[in-house]
Amino acid sequence: MGKVRPEWVDHYGHMNLAYYLVVFDLATDEVWPEWGLGPALRARGLGTFAVESWQAYRREVVLDAPLAAESALLAFDAKRLLLRHRLYHAEEGWLSAENEVLFLCVDLATRKVAQWPADVLARFGEVKVAEAPQRLALKRNQAVKIR
Repeated sequence: MGKVRPEWVDHYGHMNLAYYLVVFDLATDEVWPEWGLGPALRARGLGTFAVESWQAYRREVVLDAPLAAESALLAFDAKRLLLRHRLYHAEEGWLSAENEVLFLCVDLATRKVAQWPADVLARFGEVKVAEAPQRLALKRNQAVKIR
């Protein structure tokens, strides 16, 4: 995952809140190929759009602190995916922050919500954890308009 970069540190001497999202997004990029997403999904004309996110900051990290992330798939349905990231101090092991993010499957040609391919849904079923989300949920009739 790397270390806290100088440009990520704010006037308080710790990683600015915006860069936690950057790190969580980098963690997403790392796990996507394992789940059949990222480049493999884009090659099929589909993509993932984040539509809701929640963060909790537990303990600050400072310049050059080594970072490690853990990702888990919490829930999914035919068109949505809910995942959780946890950010740790890579050497000392303590939790720095948590993130839950809700993604939609999107047809990149029409820019409309689409269904996950069957093989991707099957993969989701293989990697889903039994842990419940803390803040976000897949709600029935939850409409999100992309455009």
